[in-house]
Amino acid sequence: MAKTNKQGRVALLYSATPPTPAQEQRFLQFFLEKYHADYRLEWREDKTVDRGFRLEVGTDVYDWSAKGRAEQFRRAVTGLTVENGSVIPLLRETVAQWTPKAMAEEIGTVVAVGDGIATVSGLENAAYGEILLFEGGVRGMVQNLSEDRVGCILFDENDEICEGGSVRRTGKTAGVPVGEAFIGRVINALGAPIDGKGDIRADGYRPVEQPAPAIIDRQPVDTPLETGLLAIDSMFPIGRGQRELIIGDRQTGKTALAVDTILNQKGKNVVCIYVAIGQKASSVAGLVRNLTARGAMDYTIVINASAADVAPLQYIAPYAGCALGEFFMQQGRDVLIVYDDLTKHAIAYRALSLLLERSPGREAYPGDVFYLHSRLLERSAHLSNALGGGSMTALPIVETQSGDVSAYIPTNIISITDGQIFLESQLFFSGQRPAVNVGLSVSRVGGDAQTKAMKKAAGALRLDLAQYREMEVFTQFASDLDDATKAQLRYGQGLMRMLRQPQYQPLPQHSQVILLVIGLAHRLEPVPLGEIGNYTQALLAWFAQERAALCARIDDTGVLRPEDREEILTGAAAFAAARESDYGIHE
Repeated sequence: MAKTNKQGRVALLYSATPPTPAQEQRFLQFFLEKYHADYRLEWREDKTVDRGFRLEVGTDVYDWSAKGRAEQFRRAVTGLTVENGSVIPLLRETVAQWTPKAMAEEIGTVVAVGDGIATVSGLENAAYGEILLFEGGVRGMVQNLSEDRVGCILFDENDEICEGGSVRRTGKTAGVPVGEAFIGRVINALGAPIDGKGDIRADGYRPVEQPAPAIIDRQPVDTPLETGLLAIDSMFPIGRGQRELIIGDRQTGKTALAVDTILNQKGKNVVCIYVAIGQKASSVAGLVRNLTARGAMDYTIVINASAADVAPLQYIAPYAGCALGEFFMQQGRDVLIVYDDLTKHAIAYRALSLLLERSPGREAYPGDVFYLHSRLLERSAHLSNALGGGSMTALPIVETQSGDVSAYIPTNIISITDGQIFLESQLFFSGQRPAVNVGLSVSRVGGDAQTKAMKKAAGALRLDLAQYREMEVFTQFASDLDDATKAQLRYGQGLMRMLRQPQYQPLPQHSQVILLVIGLAHRLEPVPLGEIGNYTQALLAWFAQERAALCARIDDTGVLRPEDREEILTGAAAFAAARESDYGIHE
């Protein structure tokens, strides 16, 4: 590398034969024009430099050898888009127009490598987030900038990288290929297919890090994104462009809730993206099988950064998913993205930060862990009509320990999102699924993200359930209850049973409205608790067959008229009278 000594700055020239005096003079003139400094040219014999030269000036490297010019040509033809099934015309045009240039490349040296981290010296102009290329084709991304070193995370195994190896800048930021062809596929965090179905033709390339849309580029969240889950859509509605956190202990149905939401988007022109972070590959494979069997992979993209992948891939996976989602959002389409889960994402980032020798803070996380998730989730939005009106709705998932929502990562993400759905272990193991805790869950968008029919039908459901939970706790210590209290408890128990819903069975809007009208009208009280699930399923099937016009009207208009409400109650009474003996209905 070039250096400064008593004789001035030195530039190293590698070639098979020494330069002529005329060539040496041209080099010296180039140094003056390019670097505005005097350099002394020092020639070193290198038989491997064929038909040309290799010039090192400081950290800049000019490779004018046959190998260097071939590499320039390779980059020129990389990424050509096939047209009319053939790349030959594009290759001919590229070859005809291509002229080799003596371009400077900044090349550094690997100082240390291990655990997915490489420390590099000699890259004075490297930028944060820039992609570096190591020997063997391994890619990395700049994460730390110090006075004389650069810290880099590696996206591939580091077996081929060794101390003293060369690394060069690419001048590009980290990004992923995007396009329509990704729908229905399973890819890794770098956009490469991992489902064995062949290559994916990309429509473009987007950086994984992008500024969030400005306030003026957004519009209010006022269009429902229905989950198909009665407990959610009735009390904690989600709107298109919202960020709603799903939080709870492990094995409480967080992923199941997100998957049911994906299933409910069938036929609604919503592109779904599921980002799996740090999960077992077998679990993700099972999820893909379920989505495929139910026809949901036709509109879903799965991004998998499994527990077996290196920490940098787990770190970049949600940003890659977000970049894919933005591609569709900016086309005016609606996107649902699930981050499962951001707890493992934060753990991967903590590991990287500690290996990069950043100062640890609370729970050993670095100080910028809040920014880690805020710059991700803030990119979800409902864009203004001037920008196409597309939306991206985020459902981040966070795992708690023993229900502790006051831990560092949960409190961070709660403060970033527009509400949270808290799933409680005690409810889950008692058979209440989805195990939504009515008291701790909230949607800060509220009724703005509900249709008029749902808003009217839900009525005082949340208040009634809150009163029931309070009364249930109080009556645990009472031995003798009056009839009014017993009736209130019976009514609340019926509502809780009504909210139970089997997995993979999201309900359409008309079914939810019918159940809410009937439940809040106390029409489920005569049904034995153990039969409420079967009773409501049979009731909805009866309405779909006998009152098909009513169901279609509610779905199409999103409105619940007084006469519709009367028709629901009349139909429920007729069904109850006909099935009284089947379900043991009592007066």
